[in-house]
Amino acid sequence: MFNITVSHESAVAPYEQLRMGIIAQVRSGVLTAGTKIPTVRALAAQLGLAPNTVARAYRELEADGVVETRGRQGSFIASSGDPTRDVAGRAATAYVATVRRLGLDDATALRYVKAALDG
Repeated sequence: MFNITVSHESAVAPYEQLRMGIIAQVRSGVLTAGTKIPTVRALAAQLGLAPNTVARAYRELEADGVVETRGRQGSFIASSGDPTRDVAGRAATAYVATVRRLGLDDATALRYVKAALDG
């Protein structure tokens, strides 16, 4: 069920690899709403990570709406659909509000987005 690999050789921090792995499994449907995820200690032991690393990933996933913690029952995949799309939608809405406040036209705003995506 919970097949995530964290590479200690990667330039990406382990907590971020874990966070992205869980998000990828939610998006692909491997982890569905209501699925209980391992405890911090259990997952840390499984992946060979420090418990604080897993706890940080879980906190960020909870802040993003991907995971919900139900006290002593544990942590579960949230039932709000694909929260990463919700976060992206809110970011896009905030960007549009900023662009409008600055008086930029749509073509200019889209050029900035394209430039940011192209890196």
